[in-house]
Amino acid sequence: MEMSCRNTSSDEAGRPTHPGTFPTSQSGNSGLVPAKGDVDFPVCVVLPAGGSGERTGLQTPKQFCLLLSRPLISYTIQTFERVSWIQSIVVVVAKENMDLMVDIIQRFHHTKVQVVPGGSTRHRSIRNGVLALGEQEEGSTAGRPKVVIIHDSVRPFVEEDFLYKITMAAREHGAAGAIRPLVSTVIATTSEGYLDHSLERAKYRASEMPQGFTYDVIHRAYQRCTEADFDFGTECLHLALQYCATKAKLIEGPPTLWKVTYKRDLAAAESIIKDTVSQWVCMITGGCGHARMLADALRKDFGSSEMELDVIPDLTGDNVRYLSKGWNFIHFSIHGSDLAEVEAMLEALEAADQTLLYPVVVIWVHLSTDGGASEPAAIVELASAAKRLNILLYAIHLQQSKDAKRWERSVSKVAEIISTLIRERSPSLAGQLLQA
Repeated sequence: MEMSCRNTSSDEAGRPTHPGTFPTSQSGNSGLVPAKGDVDFPVCVVLPAGGSGERTGLQTPKQFCLLLSRPLISYTIQTFERVSWIQSIVVVVAKENMDLMVDIIQRFHHTKVQVVPGGSTRHRSIRNGVLALGEQEEGSTAGRPKVVIIHDSVRPFVEEDFLYKITMAAREHGAAGAIRPLVSTVIATTSEGYLDHSLERAKYRASEMPQGFTYDVIHRAYQRCTEADFDFGTECLHLALQYCATKAKLIEGPPTLWKVTYKRDLAAAESIIKDTVSQWVCMITGGCGHARMLADALRKDFGSSEMELDVIPDLTGDNVRYLSKGWNFIHFSIHGSDLAEVEAMLEALEAADQTLLYPVVVIWVHLSTDGGASEPAAIVELASAAKRLNILLYAIHLQQSKDAKRWERSVSKVAEIISTLIRERSPSLAGQLLQA
């Protein structure tokens, strides 16, 4: 059967635009929608990142562990860089990791970041970051931040609406901090290892990050605190209370504030990142009617998923913007096994710098009627070149069937394969030709 092709229009009417950033802001669900004009004073961030990560049991400090080929700390930096009203970010790292941190900033094109050497303890490192903010204007107070946000480098999932709440509360009260309900009851033990007493859990909260301070409060607190505070203290809010008589406003934070502490947390963080970058898929039909019919059938199969799908005929003209919208693309091919269009798409993705932050998934779906399969060798070669660009290229061969039920089963299988490939982002499957 000869297939006829016709031009099809972009199916995007009424579809919300994917945020294209990580993580997805949920400010619309909170009743508080921060706007750039709402924060009309300078805000900066200090990220202490000098920890050794002993509790993970890994040789690499957890902030430098790779998630989808990218260091964890880069995700945290991106969280703050995407907030337009945050002016700068000071990352404080151990002296031996200064070069590594500078390399991360350059490789992932972070633009708001200054790196400073840390101290021997957490408080000494934070103090170095606070002092660096004060030194940026060479003694002038005009450009110093009004509010300083202190956050952990291994908590990458804080959302903009919560940062806004902390910032505004810090400006009003001098200090503000995130809290969460206690999960377990806190008990005290005797020196012999017996139960002494327990605390009433309802009266207590876990102190979390982020925390916010006016610059004057946190600077003065570190100027006045003792060596014992520097050596053994961990709570910045306590320093503000003890040395500046500033009572912090406590705000209950969302569950996403959790901290990567143990090795298993790295796997959980990567799973969240994969979920986030898998929420949008662009299907490119090549302007072919049969490809559009297959795309529509797949959309129906994806109907119960959380994926947002756009179907477009090509990546020319206004459709070029789709290259920078997300990280998942499906390219349909009807006539033969020519991979030239796919190769051109890979080059366009590289030119759009879309492969910088996350590995991009490109799935080539070859629909045939004569039983002829694609050439595996050509696919392997192209996938190898794509992997060097941080693009994972997969291929699926689908045989057209006149039997309606058989065709429906095949489409469902393709949808399942596509969903798995996008979700798992497995480098080991790149270049393989999968049969549906």
